Amino acid sequence: MSALYEDKIKNMGNAGRNGGEYYTPRPLIKSIIKVVAPELHQTIYDGALGSAGFLCESFVYLKDKHPNRSTAEDRILQTKTFYGKEKKSLAYIIGTMNMILHGIEAPNILHTNTLSENLADIQEKDRYDIVLANPPFGGKERAEVQQNFPIKSSETAYLFLQHFIKILKAGGKAGIVIKNTFLSNSDNASISLRKLLLESCNLHTILDLPGGTFTGAGVKTVVLFFEKGAPTRKIWYYQLNLDRNLGKTNPLNENDLAEFIALSQSKGVSQNSWTVKITDIATTTYDLSAKNPTKKEETTLREPQEILEEMKTLDEETADILNSIMEMI
Repeated sequence: MSALYEDKIKNMGNAGRNGGEYYTPRPLIKSIIKVVAPELHQTIYDGALGSAGFLCESFVYLKDKHPNRSTAEDRILQTKTFYGKEKKSLAYIIGTMNMILHGIEAPNILHTNTLSENLADIQEKDRYDIVLANPPFGGKERAEVQQNFPIKSSETAYLFLQHFIKILKAGGKAGIVIKNTFLSNSDNASISLRKLLLESCNLHTILDLPGGTFTGAGVKTVVLFFEKGAPTRKIWYYQLNLDRNLGKTNPLNENDLAEFIALSQSKGVSQNSWTVKITDIATTTYDLSAKNPTKKEETTLREPQEILEEMKTLDEETADILNSIMEMI
């Protein structure tokens, strides 16, 4: 696909993004795909499709990795590999267009609210080998939608994460972008979700991204890499420390992530990477904060927006509890 078409789609996607959704930098998407390393004949799913960046780049990755694929393999790559869902009409159209322009002739994507699906209804036939996604963070879902999930939360990213864990096949792999506050928030939903993730999946890698990675987002993010089917024993952290501030005129590039990709295979220790054993994580809070042991302890001041969002979440939980009590009286 030409750079001109890609830029147009990117700009359309940015214009249509709101409510906690942000365009995922292409270098980050490519790096996540390289670490997850999908193979031919594996199904790849994004339930928060947006402009379909993860699926399009996965298509390019698999084509480049297997240039001598057979006609049958090419047919599978075209028709039985990439799947997605998108709630918003504009994003759905952009995502469909993006996939077609990249060469995916018949995109298997649905225009639907992924979170309206009850987790209990997901069967083995519905599951996928790979999940790659950047679910909207900071968005809110109605109480009736929350009833589809065992861990109730109005935070859309928390509902999406439960969906992704459930829809992965046993042995399936995922690379998910999420707010870094997920690692340490002390509300019941955050703690329960971290516990679920650690017990049902091998959360082997956490990539800690610097502020400014997502243009226009006032929060920092991390990428969770996990495999479903075995509990977590140890987590390898990589903290992306750059010698410049990221922004619209100085975005993330692929060279920034080269060391992370190189070290991700061996889980090597460096100034930017370290390993934490699951036995060293407190089971009362399951706090997974990225605390680099090679750097001096500094007091990290949270952004006012992050504090207000957590306060709002706690207020909503309190209101739910009070409403439940009122109904029983």
